Amino acid sequence: MFKRIGFFFITNILIMITISVIVRILGFDHYLTRYGLNYTALAGFCLVWGMSGALISLFLSKFMVKMSMGVQEVGPRGPYSDLYSTVARLSRSAGIPMPEVGIYESPEVNAFATGPSSSSALVAVSTGLLNQMSENEVEAVLGHEIAHVANGDMVTMTLIQGVVNAFGMFIARIIGYAAGMFFSRDDDETSGPNFLVQYIATFLFEILFSILGSMVVAYFSRMREFRADEGGAKYAGRQNMIAALERLRRFSEGPVDDRGASIASLKISSGRSFASLFSTHPPLEDRIRALKNMGVR
Repeated sequence: MFKRIGFFFITNILIMITISVIVRILGFDHYLTRYGLNYTALAGFCLVWGMSGALISLFLSKFMVKMSMGVQEVGPRGPYSDLYSTVARLSRSAGIPMPEVGIYESPEVNAFATGPSSSSALVAVSTGLLNQMSENEVEAVLGHEIAHVANGDMVTMTLIQGVVNAFGMFIARIIGYAAGMFFSRDDDETSGPNFLVQYIATFLFEILFSILGSMVVAYFSRMREFRADEGGAKYAGRQNMIAALERLRRFSEGPVDDRGASIASLKISSGRSFASLFSTHPPLEDRIRALKNMGVR
């Protein structure tokens, strides 16, 4: 555990140093001048910081999940050869290169796809999912994940996250600068803003825009889930996809002791509360209804 924590800490430090060097080389760190904000430099500063973290996380995603979750790659031979063959068949149906196939020990019903591109993806499932679902249901869940890869959802969501990050940083710094100028101790405009007020205002508005931005990202994520469900229905059969979601719904509604662990696979959300705005996955009822209404056979 301590090894993983140390690894993440060192990785984040290296990412921050790398981004800082890039910003310094491009000259975007001097967006505050004696005459006010240099909006071009500020936009560059926010874009580099907002996008770089998201892009670096995307390129490291496979390596990170393997390290943090203990994902073991499986091949065409061995106890999970059927799993590999299913992913290979679904990948051919989707017209994408064969992704890496992995499995990890966990009681949670979980499956995910990650990776920087459709040609360098990883599809992984938990042992809990294999134990809790039938063969057809597992195939449908794998089809759902293959659809994520085929649709380029990892890249799309990374770009959306980066743009939202950059926009939030940009607006927060403009508001922070305006607040600092408003509370400036000197009437001379060339004296600059009150830096304490500017820092506090920027910090608070970055938090606010981060919260609002997460709602925007979550909305796009929910829309991508509907598309992935359609893909799963197309590649593995609509009834199989519906059956998989129905199984997840029954499992999620059962007693906690029977579930054994949280369902992380399709990020179940069943409420209509304010908190549902931050959910990355739609309620299972909505997803099942959408599949029943679609024209895939």
